[in-house]
Amino acid sequence: MNSLPFAYLIPIFLIVLYFILRKKKPAIEPLTDTDRKILDDYVGYYHNLDSTDKLKFEQKIAEFFSTVKIEGVGLDMTTLDELLIASSAVIPIFGFADWQYKNLGSVLLYPDTFNKDFQFEGDERNIAGMVGTGYMNGQMILSRAALRHGFSKSAGKENTAIHEFVHLLDKSDGATDGVPENLMGHEYTLPWVKMMHAEMEKIEDNKSDINPYAITNEAEFFAVVSEYFFEKPELLKDKHPDLYHALSRIFAQQPVQ
Repeated sequence: MNSLPFAYLIPIFLIVLYFILRKKKPAIEPLTDTDRKILDDYVGYYHNLDSTDKLKFEQKIAEFFSTVKIEGVGLDMTTLDELLIASSAVIPIFGFADWQYKNLGSVLLYPDTFNKDFQFEGDERNIAGMVGTGYMNGQMILSRAALRHGFSKSAGKENTAIHEFVHLLDKSDGATDGVPENLMGHEYTLPWVKMMHAEMEKIEDNKSDINPYAITNEAEFFAVVSEYFFEKPELLKDKHPDLYHALSRIFAQQPVQ
């Protein structure tokens, strides 16, 4: 069989390329005044931004909504739930000019805690959030109760949803290991690992105010101290200045001037 002459292949290639390039991007719907009011009332991080950064935050939330599907399981999803999930995603990446969670396709919101079989009824329901692996890869599951608690005044240093999105950032370099290599210069990797292990030893010896869950492994340490960084930055800077400055560099943010 004779192949097409090269001269005929060029226009075919250009036509195919044209249709690829003209493929529409997901529509980005701007936030409403009601959305902004909810953010201002419930998301302290957003409330404390100046007007320019508030607009930037809103744009990032709108972009998140355009690329990630949010679904309720066993509950009626509310605008508040959607905005809290999106805020949890935006807060860790706010310092980056153009970041998308390419390793996330959907977020499932459960009424409350769930078990390792993803059941939110029955016994052994001690999971408040998780990033899926295996056949659940590309999905995140969150408890609505934990999500809302994380943005309440009684949450302290904890925010489950931010914790899980930090896991995704950690995972974006191919390994969920507490060392987000694509967010930090190579020269900072070893000092960060040493800092993690030194603080984990202090936690084991009851000489640290960091949640003991952080000693589970390096990935959980990174997620736990990131919660602390975003929820109580002044306290973290006061009690753990080296950790605060390391996280400021990783997230490209300075919550405390």
